[in-house]
Amino acid sequence: MTDAVAANKPVQSVAGAQAAKQVQSVQANDKPYLRISGVVKKFGDNVAVDHVDLDIRQHEIFALLGSSGCGKSTLLRMLAGMDSPTSGKIVLDGEDIIGLEPYERPVNMMFQSYALFPHMTVAENVAFGLKQDKLPKGEISARVDEMLDLVQMRKYANRKPHQLSGGQQQRVALARSLAKRPKLLLLDEPLGALDKKLRQQTQLELANTIEKVGVTCIMVTHDQEEAMTMADRIGIMSEGKLLQVGTPTEIYDYPNCRFTAEFIGETNMFEGAVTVDEADRVEITSQELGGVVRIDHGITGPKGMHVWASVRPEDVRLDRKPVAAGPNMAAGVVENIAYMGSYSIFHIKLTSGKIVKTVVPSSRWYDADETAPTWGDPVFVSWRADVPVVLTQ
Repeated sequence: MTDAVAANKPVQSVAGAQAAKQVQSVQANDKPYLRISGVVKKFGDNVAVDHVDLDIRQHEIFALLGSSGCGKSTLLRMLAGMDSPTSGKIVLDGEDIIGLEPYERPVNMMFQSYALFPHMTVAENVAFGLKQDKLPKGEISARVDEMLDLVQMRKYANRKPHQLSGGQQQRVALARSLAKRPKLLLLDEPLGALDKKLRQQTQLELANTIEKVGVTCIMVTHDQEEAMTMADRIGIMSEGKLLQVGTPTEIYDYPNCRFTAEFIGETNMFEGAVTVDEADRVEITSQELGGVVRIDHGITGPKGMHVWASVRPEDVRLDRKPVAAGPNMAAGVVENIAYMGSYSIFHIKLTSGKIVKTVVPSSRWYDADETAPTWGDPVFVSWRADVPVVLTQ
């Protein structure tokens, strides 16, 4: 399953962060199961998918993540055969599938709406594709029982879809998608029809079921938590382009551009110019910070280079008094506080007007000599020099 987000990030330069783009290429000795090469899809003058190259490993759960209209669903539809690429190649298990009709492809797709037949029972829904393939009745019955056992819906076999909850309908749709034993399973916003609490409960359950079967899976979602929880790797899409591919940890800790840094989770972005560029450190003068951002490693770029330093809210320390004079620190005033139970999100307004977010555990103040700051209090924010990620685009 997914890697846990690292609490302490190892030092990484811009060159290293940029290299994270290359994660989309599998290891030299690991032949890709699905290869998408130079795929373009145009609708008139509109480019929906723009020269996407992507390798997927067998048995992998891969998430395409992006905002509405970024091209992720169009890419999924081309894999399913519902749309044809304007140009490019799609090879699944050594076979070019672009010329195949949807029903000829070893690919099944589960839609957000589930698309269950309302007049059929659960068992009949799961059996539908198998009957279309004219499998023997005995094999169909055995396969249906196997799939319903897999998703723990055997006792609901004779119910109709309207007699099921949203979560149960989702399980039936998954069972139907897996019944034909596809080489590739496509999930289009698989949990989008569920409420937030049920979505969170279903994420790991869905991923575990897919892993048990061992099918290669590509899911499309705009939900960051869903992608981070379920996927082995994530691809970030924007305006038809695949911006970065990596594990959840790589995507979160080492974004290669501002869009990824700001799209995945929350971040504080400080714009500035490089004033010191040495092998062991870089310093960025930022008017927004009202001081210097220091990172304990160098970057590849001349002095004066325009860059952004990304600092996650959980990496920002909040104090009533300055920890020490120097870089990576600024004075401000508490603008807002969002109490979340086990932690609080503080919005600190700096002298420049820049708002800095910091996540502070509620336990931070239990044994401290000082009390928690409140609205209007003067405070100081700071962070370690190994925390910021420098972005050049």
